[in-house]
Amino acid sequence: MPSTSSIDLRPQHGLLQAIRPILLVNGLLLATLGVSMLLPAVVDLVADNDDWQVFATASMVTILVGAGMYGGARGTVTDMSTRQAFALVTCAWILLPLFGALPYMWSGMVPSFTDAAFESMSGITTTGSTVMTGLDFAPPGILLWRGIQQWLGGLGIIVMAVAVLPMLQVGGMQLFKIEAFDTAEKIMPRATQISGSLTAMFAFITLLCALAYLATGMAVDDAVIHAMTTVATGGFSTKDASLAHFDSFAIDGVATLFMIAGSIPFIFYVQAMRGQPQGLFRNSQIRVFLVTLAVLTLFGWWLHPEPDNPLRGFFHSLLNVTSLVTGTGYTTTDYSSWSSASQVFFFLIMFIGGCAGSTSCGIKIFRFQIAFETIRQHLWRTVRPNGIVVMRYNGLPLKDEVSAAVMNFFFLFALVYAVVTLALNLAGLDFMMASSAAATALANVGPGMGDVIGPVGNFQSLNDTSKWILTLAMMIGRLELLTVLVLFIPAFWRA
Repeated sequence: MPSTSSIDLRPQHGLLQAIRPILLVNGLLLATLGVSMLLPAVVDLVADNDDWQVFATASMVTILVGAGMYGGARGTVTDMSTRQAFALVTCAWILLPLFGALPYMWSGMVPSFTDAAFESMSGITTTGSTVMTGLDFAPPGILLWRGIQQWLGGLGIIVMAVAVLPMLQVGGMQLFKIEAFDTAEKIMPRATQISGSLTAMFAFITLLCALAYLATGMAVDDAVIHAMTTVATGGFSTKDASLAHFDSFAIDGVATLFMIAGSIPFIFYVQAMRGQPQGLFRNSQIRVFLVTLAVLTLFGWWLHPEPDNPLRGFFHSLLNVTSLVTGTGYTTTDYSSWSSASQVFFFLIMFIGGCAGSTSCGIKIFRFQIAFETIRQHLWRTVRPNGIVVMRYNGLPLKDEVSAAVMNFFFLFALVYAVVTLALNLAGLDFMMASSAAATALANVGPGMGDVIGPVGNFQSLNDTSKWILTLAMMIGRLELLTVLVLFIPAFWRA
């Protein structure tokens, strides 16, 4: 992702100058993706699996294209307009899934390019929806590639959330601008340094997660891949049954702990490592997130207590509630077969999400906090028209522009959700499946509801039109809606 330290909002002149930063950054990202394909190539080669040739070829193609884009943008990029930044981010989340789909398609693990693109977009966006079956016996390289995609996607999301989206003022994210963010400028002055520290912290927490899985008895390959997808809150598993395959309270506990860790702003971990851990305890978004998880877990347990084994009932609620709220998508039970009230409960919590600046998906906690403050202010003004009520977030006054951006985001989210649901319905899905699929795609959760796309199903049986609609919805949801949709407004390009 580009450094905000070199961003200048001055307009650009000339086509080459306009597309240079887009080519440069996307070329570097593609080259990085291509290099990462060599890891599963080595794994397959060691395992004597012929798919190593697939990954080697895909790696060469991706690196060459990336290097070509980078070479075509030779020269120093000293500034970037807002329009360029919007286009850059959206292009990255189109190109990376497309090239990431090559190993799936060429290995024959999926029957069509549509399925390969769907699986790849689900991986990069850390959604976790899948069209693949037979994972228990899949080649090791493919399983590792799925984990690597989600790990790289999670890392990119963190950097984007800190260095790019605040600059673009997307959905209230301007609240976390680096120059105003209440922790970033106290750690390091430059966005590039912050991105480097976030990468190191992300890798360190992933290592801790892998070690914790190993301690529970997981095999090395399972532990490494699940660590990647847990911290990235992605949810891809090496087993068709997801974490239910292991049937272990210890594994469920480790997964829950690190899903929560992945849903907390990583900038606070960097701050804690530098001797300032108080941010983790003082930040209101983190507190509300943890309290919300605790309350929802207890409520889910109350809805389905499993009287014959209350401990199992608690862990089912703990793991699955945390998984859906954080947008990870792991499952340990078919909660879609529980009571009607339980199904409504699990459907609604898909939308919540974790904290801004984390790998988590969904609407995100801070927006609910700001919406609450906005509603509270309007209610107070209704009761006492002459009274003065100052909206606050994390103890600081909240600007009206941030409140407006958040409320606009809620409206836009509901509108896009309705459009995607209708499109899926017209594509042949019944209304319940369409609404569930739209929710899980836009919130980047993974499993939907019901027998087909629910926690024990997958998306393989959907028609191609539905899969392309969901592929686009996953990207739009991951990029906070406006980042993509604004590109289709003519006035944006004329500004």
